Amino acid sequence: MEMNPGRQETLGLKRSYVNRDFGLGLLGFFLGFLSNSLFLLFPLYLEQFEPSKTWVGLIMGVYSLTAIAVRPLFGPIIDKQGARKVTIYSFIFMVAVVPWFHLVESAGWYALCLRALLGAGWGINMIAIMAMCSDLAPRERLAHSLGVIGVSGIIAGAIGPMIGEEIIRKFTFGGLFNASLIFLAGGAICVFAIREIPKTKTSAQSSTIHVLSKYPLWILAIIGIMPVIHGAVRGSVANFIVLFGSSVGFERVAPFFIAFSAAAVLTRLGIGDVSDRYGRKKVILPSALLISLNLLWIASLENYASFVISGFVAGLGQGLIFPALSTYLIDFLGRANKSFALSLYMSLFDAGMGLGSPLFGWISDLSGYRVMYRVSGLMLLAFSLVFHFKSPRLPHENNR
Repeated sequence: MEMNPGRQETLGLKRSYVNRDFGLGLLGFFLGFLSNSLFLLFPLYLEQFEPSKTWVGLIMGVYSLTAIAVRPLFGPIIDKQGARKVTIYSFIFMVAVVPWFHLVESAGWYALCLRALLGAGWGINMIAIMAMCSDLAPRERLAHSLGVIGVSGIIAGAIGPMIGEEIIRKFTFGGLFNASLIFLAGGAICVFAIREIPKTKTSAQSSTIHVLSKYPLWILAIIGIMPVIHGAVRGSVANFIVLFGSSVGFERVAPFFIAFSAAAVLTRLGIGDVSDRYGRKKVILPSALLISLNLLWIASLENYASFVISGFVAGLGQGLIFPALSTYLIDFLGRANKSFALSLYMSLFDAGMGLGSPLFGWISDLSGYRVMYRVSGLMLLAFSLVFHFKSPRLPHENNR
């Protein structure tokens, strides 16, 4: 005898998001991420043209800039048109762009424009497919589903360059571009195979301006700055930990990143739903405190074993704060504006990473890496306390 949903809720049974369509969406996201991660090796292709380091930096960096720029613009479109439809169109767009990389014959404007187009396509695709996958998961497990989606990206980003190196050795860079195209086509097929997702009718549709108008500007500034600070602090680890480890005398830093990734994956899979169960702000502050204290610990490290352990702790904090903070912004703007909220969060986070790198680089030039990590940790600690006490407690959290 089949049990109705209401009866399931009465018995307290948890609905699972492990289903055919969610699995297809997750595979599509993985293949799209894998395709784009292959292009981390694109500077090796550009080397044959003997470019300046400035132009290589521009060609690689414009990808992130266009992704950041298009996300907030297309977020509302995804919410209105449907995530599945926009995901398919964005895959088709990237499939149309990638073959043109075969014609790159210099590290100039042509390569720059192609990277910009690919970045725009991925910026749209990433938000659309994350929104689509979360639509396929139970509403009450939003943070956990976003965490699981993030794990797929972490794995793809880790293995992509390794696969790319093997492809280049056997098939040259033409094979790399073709592999990227095949992965994109596979991702598009996965999403196309997903059954149409019925739109949820809600009175909150297109209510972003109404939501924002309810709060003073300084409250909105606190909420908007928190992802920027989070991104900047994350960048201080991602961009400088190799240099810090070298300055201390550690010959190998790869174990730090392995420990970081392992902790982030285990956290998101194991306790990624903790903010779904206890509330977003009850998770954001402890995870931010964990990251902050770990940065202060890194600033005083001398022992290699402690260095690797700090990588695990950093991954643990990151694995907790990302789903909690991103879903806080979604809940704040309303589920009907989920794609816009996700795109806004990701753009603010990426902007923080971009702005934080030169800032922390300047601090390290003046006072060294240890001082830089102390400043990074204290900055996150201070602003997280401001966020915790001043940002609004959302209505659905009051009974948790």
